[in-house]
Amino acid sequence: MGDAAEQDLYAVLGAGPSDSAQQLRHRYQRLALQYHPDRHAGSSSAEAESGMKRFLEVDAAWRVLGDQTTRRQYDLQRRAQELKQDWPVDSVVHLQDMIWEQNERVYTHGCRCGGGFHVSEEEVQEVTRSRRQDGDEEEEAETGEREHGGGGGGVVVCCDTCSLAVCVTR
Repeated sequence: MGDAAEQDLYAVLGAGPSDSAQQLRHRYQRLALQYHPDRHAGSSSAEAESGMKRFLEVDAAWRVLGDQTTRRQYDLQRRAQELKQDWPVDSVVHLQDMIWEQNERVYTHGCRCGGGFHVSEEEVQEVTRSRRQDGDEEEEAETGEREHGGGGGGVVVCCDTCSLAVCVTR
């Protein structure tokens, strides 16, 4: 599934993540018939090659999305990738302004929508460690606070209810 994570497999099938297994199967079958190598036997070599390439893409997408377990893994990988993207940061929240939830082992901060921002101690320590290894911790922390945290100044955390994001700094 390594290459699959780079390509949107739902788009390959002309589907979306909310489509049912039956809908995905229908789209796969339609595309497999359309691009099957036997249908392009009399075509020019360029058309046949293009059809074969498309058929292989559709087949690879179906192998991942057609199985409930691999589809769930793929969806989790997609979600993780989305969370790694640079999000517009609404504000900076300092760790000392957050509430430490001992039972959950996370820092929390309320969002204006009523939801909340949650960050684990490990996530904060990971960013601190990587900044120390880079050797410019103070400069990045100051820059991150001035610019509302997009770069290396902290951990970007999304609200669990709405689309707002904050940068948590030490």
